[in-house]
Amino acid sequence: MIDGIDNYWLWLALGLALATLELLAPGVYLMWLAVAALATGGLSFLFDFGWPLEIISFVSLSLISVYSARRYLRDQPIVSSDPLLNQRGGRMVGETALVVQPIESGSGRVRVGDSEWIARGPDTAAGERVRISGNDGAILLVEPIALIADKAPSDGSEPAAGR
Repeated sequence: MIDGIDNYWLWLALGLALATLELLAPGVYLMWLAVAALATGGLSFLFDFGWPLEIISFVSLSLISVYSARRYLRDQPIVSSDPLLNQRGGRMVGETALVVQPIESGSGRVRVGDSEWIARGPDTAAGERVRISGNDGAILLVEPIALIADKAPSDGSEPAAGR
């Protein structure tokens, strides 16, 4: 007991302070320390075993809660409903882009919407359309679009089915 305050009140206050810090600066770590502090406060209320055992209890419960949560989250990860939320280049895969600076020696620039991006792909003249096939960080990987008209044979016959 510290100056008329029971130990369990201090542990409960520490647990609530850690939980509040977790809300203010989320990182999914302080939450487990808050759980350990609250559990130590509960044990201290029930058994009143003194500071040394309470500190050992807090450290032990902290280790148990952190490693248990870590193992649980490793085995059952939280799956996002939109995994490409912060990957703008990944969200553009499949879209078409206009080449604004010719792609020469594997590098050029393309326009997607109102933005220009560095692009890598086969040599392509400015003004042609390309399809975005992937991204490498902020660099878009592009491939030429093969239009149906480009696939028609030059002798005037119909294209074969399945081409």
